[in-house]
Amino acid sequence: MISLLFLILLAPRAFFSATQVAVIFPQDPALRIGSSLTATCTVSSETGLHASTLYWTLNGKRLAGSTYAVVNSNALSVTLHRLNGSQQQSGDNLVCHGGDGHVLAGSCLYVGMPPEKPINLTCWSRNTKDLSCKWTPGGQGETFIRTKYTLKYKLRWYGKEKKCEDYTTVQQRYSCYIPRDLALFTPYEIWVEAANQLGSDTSDVITLDILDVVTTDPPDNVLVSRVGELEDQLTVRWASPPALKDFLFQAKYQIRYRLEDSAEWKVVDDVGNQTSCRLAGLRAGTVYFVQVRCNPVGIYGSRKAGIWSDWSHPTAASTPISERLQSGSCEPKSSEQNSTLRRELKQFFGWVRKHAYGCSGMSIKLYDQWRVWLQKSHKTRNQVGKEDLSLFSLPFMSSCHAVSVLNGKKKTDFR
Repeated sequence: MISLLFLILLAPRAFFSATQVAVIFPQDPALRIGSSLTATCTVSSETGLHASTLYWTLNGKRLAGSTYAVVNSNALSVTLHRLNGSQQQSGDNLVCHGGDGHVLAGSCLYVGMPPEKPINLTCWSRNTKDLSCKWTPGGQGETFIRTKYTLKYKLRWYGKEKKCEDYTTVQQRYSCYIPRDLALFTPYEIWVEAANQLGSDTSDVITLDILDVVTTDPPDNVLVSRVGELEDQLTVRWASPPALKDFLFQAKYQIRYRLEDSAEWKVVDDVGNQTSCRLAGLRAGTVYFVQVRCNPVGIYGSRKAGIWSDWSHPTAASTPISERLQSGSCEPKSSEQNSTLRRELKQFFGWVRKHAYGCSGMSIKLYDQWRVWLQKSHKTRNQVGKEDLSLFSLPFMSSCHAVSVLNGKKKTDFR
């Protein structure tokens, strides 16, 4: 025990270089959250500095003198209890200063947690040419210190273990991209290793065939057009993915659309393998934004579900404006409709009493004929006057099946 203490006290002196005036021991330690640390700053005797004149800072903040202990005339220690996770992944800065504030030596403290097993490892291939994978850190994900994730893969039954090198192309924090040299019709084993200064862990190994995880580019040339003058319909047409034109597969498509002033999309799932679709039940005179995406199912006989592509860029089109909207008219309210009907019937039966005396067995067909006459004359019900009603007398009288004159009086039977 005495010899061990002797080595600890003498070790800092052995690390002095020609330019060093002080050293900190331990140098750059890695500690779990909640740990305690005692660090010692030993100055060279050539500096003439006494340990009692020194002080410590952590991340630029001066530490309380109550945490110090003078080991000897050249060494001052500091003790930190229940350490929190490092404020930066590159480590916290523990610095020993001379009495005038001059920096004598520094050390990085790496306080955190070992990584947990990565989870949710998934991969996809764009047009069978590459492979991208992403995952989620295990546990709460935060280790507080720099943790390295390495994606590894190899052919299932043979082949050498390889490392993925590109961790930036996919533009997701926990992802990696393999651009080339991938085999088809042969399964791969893929996994992720996580490691930092406090430990390491490995994800579950997934096995996949490139053909089972293919996605593609969004459909090209998405066109949206009107269906003649139909006010509630639009036709959507698109081209199948050009990158897969030489592959045997059965594509599935989805369409989604929304109103110009809405963020809510409505999805059409049952498009199938066709490259056109008619949207119905739309609003007249309204701008719609439409997008299409593709799922390349069953490439070379694969039985997996496939992976949906990104949505195509939005394409806008508008439905025709209805004639009713163009004229500026509005649908009458139910109370207005009832009032109009009463006024119309009053006009009609008033005319009947005046011009068709003697008519019996009147049919509602006559009322329908009167309304047709109004429409053909391009008049509204409120515009009908006495002279207009008299014009209808001839078609009305033709509906009475017999006219006879008895005793000098006209008798009309109406059916």
